[in-house]
Amino acid sequence: MSILKRLESPRTLKQLSQEELKALTEELRDTIVDTVAVTGGHLASSLGVVELTVALHRVLNAPEDKIVWDVGHQAYAHKLLTGRLERFGSLRQLDGISGFPKRAESPYDCFDVGHSSTSISAALGMAAARDARGGSEKVVAIIGDGSLTSGLAFEGLNQAGHLNRDLVVILNDNEMSISPNVGALASFLSRKMTSDLFVRLKKDAKSFLVGMPHFGKDLLNLARRAEDSLKGFFTPGMLFEAFGFDYVGPVDGHRLDDLIETLENVSRLKGPVLLHVLTKKGNGYPPAEQNPALFHGVGPFDRASGEVKSSKGGAESYTAVFGKSLVELAQQDDRVVAITAAMAEGTGLKEFSEKFPDRFYDVGIAEQHAVTFAAGLASHGLRPTVALYSTFLQRAYDNVLHDVCLQNLPVAFALDRGGLVGADGPTHHGVFDYSYLRHIPNLTFMVPRDEIELERAVHTSLAVDGPFAYRYPRGNGLGLARPEKILPVPVGKGEKLRNGKDGSIIAIGVGVAAALQAAECLELEGLSLAVVDARFVKPLDRGLLIDEACRTGLLVTVEENALQGGFGSAVLELLADEGLAVRTLRFGVPDAFIEQGSQEELRQRTGLDCDSLVRKIREFAAQAQPKDLPVSGTAV
Repeated sequence: MSILKRLESPRTLKQLSQEELKALTEELRDTIVDTVAVTGGHLASSLGVVELTVALHRVLNAPEDKIVWDVGHQAYAHKLLTGRLERFGSLRQLDGISGFPKRAESPYDCFDVGHSSTSISAALGMAAARDARGGSEKVVAIIGDGSLTSGLAFEGLNQAGHLNRDLVVILNDNEMSISPNVGALASFLSRKMTSDLFVRLKKDAKSFLVGMPHFGKDLLNLARRAEDSLKGFFTPGMLFEAFGFDYVGPVDGHRLDDLIETLENVSRLKGPVLLHVLTKKGNGYPPAEQNPALFHGVGPFDRASGEVKSSKGGAESYTAVFGKSLVELAQQDDRVVAITAAMAEGTGLKEFSEKFPDRFYDVGIAEQHAVTFAAGLASHGLRPTVALYSTFLQRAYDNVLHDVCLQNLPVAFALDRGGLVGADGPTHHGVFDYSYLRHIPNLTFMVPRDEIELERAVHTSLAVDGPFAYRYPRGNGLGLARPEKILPVPVGKGEKLRNGKDGSIIAIGVGVAAALQAAECLELEGLSLAVVDARFVKPLDRGLLIDEACRTGLLVTVEENALQGGFGSAVLELLADEGLAVRTLRFGVPDAFIEQGSQEELRQRTGLDCDSLVRKIREFAAQAQPKDLPVSGTAV
């Protein structure tokens, strides 16, 4: 019988033999690969920590002991061991289980994650709270070497060393190259130097030396330097020792017996401890081992061959269009440089990095640094484009405001994955950027409706001598024919796409296509609506919008952004400033965090699909308008 299926809880692992644990790791890998082959997901990272996850749950007593995952890409085995086997097939699906740890989903998920580098700070907070209330549970944070490039991780390390709480940080290192002999020796030393006997001998020796008159302290300092030299010769432990951590490792992350022994020893140590574990992304599934970047976040694929199943086809993705357009711009202007935060492929900058290696910067997972670094480049005559997912620029809000916009520097922000992104869920939907950017002085914010307008946005960013942001969605373009020449867009100018006498739909970004479809459907019912592509969240085309408001007396705004502080709010502010009492209906993302699902499913659920627009506009237009009724509404 399946070992995984007969696990009553993670504590059952304590009763299994080494042979059974080894068999369990193979079951976990098979289940993860079989499921992700159907649903898509973060495969390589989860396969790399299967043994580590089993070892953690074997040694610790979750959920009393806290296991804090960083980002959460690697938590699939954790989910399977903590009661979610039966629902695992719903991974990342509408109303299914999340692709990331989520407190509302399980008591074993002690912290919601999805953005990187939060684990150490969160775990330290848990350890401090434990000590404040007199608890005794263990707290363990698992952070990858990529996440350790973020400043937040170092801020957490710094305070953890200062507070000196009992805390274990596991560095999941799947990039460091280390020879087998050195790795074996380091693993041996780590296990023996954390044993009860060694720790007790070390403490006794320290007390003995401190008690010796005249030269005892000198001998103690000499012993410490000798230990540091030994660690530094074989390991990078000096960095973490400088933060006040006891460094242990590196340990082979796929040797289950070594991991269990080391974790048992480390869990008994006092104060902050960093355990360095070497793992291999995609371990146990050859296609993922050979191409971990592809299988980091992968769509459905063939289990036997590892071949990723082709999408439905169609037009080029917005990401690819952006990347090619920036390459063309760089060929014309040697001031153009590109910056990303550990996502060269994800943001479409791979070709740029190959053609212009001296003008491309991957700063690691450090969005705040990326923005201020771009500001420094711009202050000395270059024209940097910072390409990030919309949700990740949230981390650099102060840098955008203080370092770029306050100085009115010509930095362009290319915001990929704007709007509802799908299966990654609430941590990744880019539905807040209108709200957190449009109020910043000096910033121009354009939102193209299709791939041609995206190319024009890229060119417009170079024509504007100041901060410029443009946002585009996940997925493919509309397959439009490309004009011979791409021209910049006049800043702050919208475009009227359809005439109508009964009202005007003012849409932006992906909302424009839905607005056009809805207007065509309503025309068949006798309701004639104009459609305007506003193009800019900031500045608005005041003249065009005021003309439409006065001409029809009914405005509908459509945006794939939070309604609070978004594009529709900007239109209402404009109307209020002009003293215009115009019937207004707003469509946008409601005041809630939107869970995972396909983009189509989520647009239906949030009322941003064509059918929802048609139904609610029909109802709103049909309402009588007594003088005592409000003149605006929201379609939520």
